[in-house]
Amino acid sequence: MAHAPTRYADFEGLREQAVTLRRAGLSRRQIRDRLHVDNNDILNRLLEGEPPPEWTRRPNAKDDLRDRARELRLQGRTYDQIQVELGCSKSSISLWVRDLPRPERRAPSEQAKLAARKRWEHELAIRDEKRRRTKEAAEEQIGELSDRDLFMAGVALYWAEGSKDKPYDRRENVIFVNSDPGVIQLYLAWLGLLGVDRGRLAYRVMIHLTADVEGAKRYWADLVGVDVSAFQKTTIKRHNPRTVRKNVGDDYRGCLVIRVAQGTELYRRIEGWWKGMVTQAPARLR
Repeated sequence: MAHAPTRYADFEGLREQAVTLRRAGLSRRQIRDRLHVDNNDILNRLLEGEPPPEWTRRPNAKDDLRDRARELRLQGRTYDQIQVELGCSKSSISLWVRDLPRPERRAPSEQAKLAARKRWEHELAIRDEKRRRTKEAAEEQIGELSDRDLFMAGVALYWAEGSKDKPYDRRENVIFVNSDPGVIQLYLAWLGLLGVDRGRLAYRVMIHLTADVEGAKRYWADLVGVDVSAFQKTTIKRHNPRTVRKNVGDDYRGCLVIRVAQGTELYRRIEGWWKGMVTQAPARLR
């Protein structure tokens, strides 16, 4: 007995219609209603191999985690390492990366070295953060710099870094040499507080022969606010080939020498101010 023709007898024709609708952007429900296909198995066969349109895909909250897990796996991370970083289950990780090659096994000693390096990098990061917080807190403690604060700081700074008179070599000159731009700026602010006119200042760079001499002169000229042509002749320091210099690189700009013209009287006052501070110091020890 012959079977009665069914509504799906022209399967290929029906599939062609379903594929056309799918590629036009229709959803499964829309295709089912349009073609009157109520059987899900038949609908699956009609749409076999045809991806759903983009608009029908629901956003997955784990897509970012999956992509990151695959990235870490390609970097050679183990399931345990990926789990620690992403906080997701090993079963999910296994599902996401199962098509990727397994990382090459390292020797136990190499694994131990890698783990030790990771721990040390973590410790260094913690130390750097602690160091940064301490410095920021200390900076905030300074507050506004009063004239007396600047005066006392300048006296101590000059006596530490400036030229000094000797009983065997009477040179009562005010000459200051330093390589730290912050120190130079504080020193110039101190001279301003003392009423020293900028016109009395002479500048000179002291630098090693192998450095960028012209670049250093431009840097210091910009810092102190004068034209580079106003600088005196540069003092070149000859390098001893047997000495390993550490002050090299793009940040090395030598030292700036600042001389105050007609500074004998000022020098004598500086020495007196310093002795006054030293005289008071023992009282603070009690």
